[in-house]
Amino acid sequence: MAGRQSERQPQKSGTAEAIRYALSRWKSLCRFLADGTIEIDNNTAERAIALGHKKWLFAGSERDGDRTAAIQSLIESAPLNGHDLEAYLREVLTHIADHPINRIDALLPWKLQGPSEMA
Repeated sequence: MAGRQSERQPQKSGTAEAIRYALSRWKSLCRFLADGTIEIDNNTAERAIALGHKKWLFAGSERDGDRTAAIQSLIESAPLNGHDLEAYLREVLTHIADHPINRIDALLPWKLQGPSEMA
């Protein structure tokens, strides 16, 4: 039906573009409707970015902004991966100096299972 409606619209009209946009994402739209656990929007991710923009604006330099963004990402990711933020930071900061550099990614919130893995 949407395809037929698109054919009736002038190709460059806003309506035709909107229909083409929806049709190109039809599979994802159907998946969203079939699975009630899928969020209708990504406000959780967008909110963190929007708030970050305000913080990173005054970081001092682009490099400092990148560092601030990386640290903020870890801080936001730890609770999303089931970690108590304070405990996670305490464990990581306690063990990071002695942790092998070639395995540093093991300390990321989505890879770390618990404090026993840091030893």
